[in-house]
Amino acid sequence: MLKNYYPHEYVKSVFLIDYQKLYQKGFRGIIFDIDNTLVHHGDDSTPEIDALFYKIQSLGLKTLLLSNNDRERVERFIKNIDTLYICDADKPNPQNYLKAVKLLDIKKEEAVVIGDQVFTDILGANRCGLASILVKFIRQDNEKWIGKRRYLEYAVLECWKHNKSCYRRLRNIYTEESTKHMKKKEKKLFCEICPLTYEISKQKEVFKRRVQDFTGKEKFSTEKQKEKLPNVVFSYSSDLIKKGKGIDPVLQKNKARNIRLASAQINGLIIHPGETFSFWRTVGKTSKRKGYRDGRIIIGDKLMPGLGGGLCNLGNTIHLLVLHSPLTVTEFHSHSDALAPDHGKRIPFSSGTSVSYNYIDYRFKNNTNQDVQLLLWCEKGNLCGELRSEREFPYYYEIIEENHHFHKEKGKFFRISQIYRNVIDRTTENITDKELIRDNHSEVMYDYDQIPSELIR
Repeated sequence: MLKNYYPHEYVKSVFLIDYQKLYQKGFRGIIFDIDNTLVHHGDDSTPEIDALFYKIQSLGLKTLLLSNNDRERVERFIKNIDTLYICDADKPNPQNYLKAVKLLDIKKEEAVVIGDQVFTDILGANRCGLASILVKFIRQDNEKWIGKRRYLEYAVLECWKHNKSCYRRLRNIYTEESTKHMKKKEKKLFCEICPLTYEISKQKEVFKRRVQDFTGKEKFSTEKQKEKLPNVVFSYSSDLIKKGKGIDPVLQKNKARNIRLASAQINGLIIHPGETFSFWRTVGKTSKRKGYRDGRIIIGDKLMPGLGGGLCNLGNTIHLLVLHSPLTVTEFHSHSDALAPDHGKRIPFSSGTSVSYNYIDYRFKNNTNQDVQLLLWCEKGNLCGELRSEREFPYYYEIIEENHHFHKEKGKFFRISQIYRNVIDRTTENITDKELIRDNHSEVMYDYDQIPSELIR
């Protein structure tokens, strides 16, 4: 598959990577290629490269050179660099990638591979499940012939840029200089020209989703029943109304109304084995005729009034229920989870799910061997949700958050954290899997004075 050749990120140079941000994201080791990645093919290290390694290591990141060159070449390169290395690596063979992780004494998810070749460096990293950063290969000014494989790499890179699931998977790892360079090259999208072009683009996506669902083979859940299935998989409740400085109480009241209307459309829904739940196919289009009002919505990076606003809270509640089950999320979109200050104990994933009719949907599939049921209702100022099943599942799940803090970037504050899901065997109480489900980098969209000072780094 072409995805085997896709990097997680692409940058022009190793000097345009912000290694401190990599550390903040949980990486602890960097596996470098040498030739045409750090220096031109065959060249010795430079003072700039020596200084780069010193800087990286001073941040707490371990380094290792993984090269297809022989020992003489590698040892000549590292005469001024204190680093581990593996020569004659036979990339993209996975064996020495895994050996590199072992030598670094880190976990696979804590390693990132940096190299200039799609068909060796990146392919090998993907075969091992390692994150990767492709850098533009170093080329001399008088170098005219670059080889046929480089042109194939250009083609792969173009395909990568248009693949939403693989493009920019690490996000926000660039130096300020690199970010400025990328912004200069960015063109305004058609939907960004004016409100009319935005609406045209939106209707195009709505129509495209309808065609996809009509021509597709997905079987969607439609059956509802009043009787509750016997086993509670997970339950969750949250305040319908958020209060705080700068939060419009009218929009909050309207949001609560919108959630009550939409919850009634979902409450009691049965998802049979093999069926898919779709938020929008169940709730339907919001309209004033149905009683929906203006609540808070996010367009771009701004909060504003919009018809049916606030249903993202409902989508997020469903997502939390599903994350605590073996059901398979098939479509998920996110926005900032820092729309309002946390009150009381911080709950990971208490917000952040995005839905917008009908092309920004939330979907999950029941790949288990039993029926499940969604229950959603509002009472005493709370949105309540339950996921039920016919029988108890052999595993249960917990959501944990690590490295939670706030960080200021170019005058704006962001919530930073990594959110994981633990899978726990009911019989042994052992954790059988730990999965990163969100590498959180959310812009704070409330008054900065309400950010706890002890959490600012």
